[in-house]
Amino acid sequence: MSTSTPLLQTIEPDDPSTAQASSRNTTSNARPAVVLTPTNNMASVPADAESGIAGILRQSAHPAALFCLYFFRTSAIAVYILCGLLTNNFVLSTVAVVVLLAMDFWNCRNVAGRTLVGLRFWNQVDDDGESYWVFESRDPSRPANPVDAKMFWIALYVFPALWLLLFVVSIIRFSLSFIPIVALALVFNFTNAVGFTYADRDAKQRWANSIASSGWNMGMGGIGGQILGGAMKNSVGRLFSG
Repeated sequence: MSTSTPLLQTIEPDDPSTAQASSRNTTSNARPAVVLTPTNNMASVPADAESGIAGILRQSAHPAALFCLYFFRTSAIAVYILCGLLTNNFVLSTVAVVVLLAMDFWNCRNVAGRTLVGLRFWNQVDDDGESYWVFESRDPSRPANPVDAKMFWIALYVFPALWLLLFVVSIIRFSLSFIPIVALALVFNFTNAVGFTYADRDAKQRWANSIASSGWNMGMGGIGGQILGGAMKNSVGRLFSG
């Protein structure tokens, strides 16, 4: 072999028929390309629908009551902040905030609490002039919707904290004219928070008392059943009242 001959020319080419056959086999065994296309079905799984306002309202048993609860509470704070920033008309802002606070107080005590968690409370004055709290609760055999109950208690405790923060800001900024509005909001919100907290505690205590008096007495009977039932009633009652 001559050294002047290029190396590529000294290598014999493959059989053309074999090369064509191998190329055809490679082409036939090739897989089609996979194309990934994005979809918009983000909430097709029930677990995915739990996030977002639409998902919460979808899972709620009473979406209208839940929406009104947050609407009135959010609107009162929003109008208070925006009126303080955008206008100097004290009368207009005061009337708007007070009306929204009154609607929220009535809606929370008479509509939202009754439909979302099955609780009601009011203050009653007897013939002797003494006032006392009256609590009503739903039958324990019909529990509240978990989403409704969770969102109700969040609204009940979060918004008083927000109004308390606004009260501190008003004092720091020396906005003395707006302090009565915030004080009224605190009275309304804390009244509902304390009332429903005691109503819930009273409902749990009555439920525990009924379970203790019916279950233990029916199971044991006689003096032993009464002793065990009384002990169960007192212990569970102290648990929920403490």
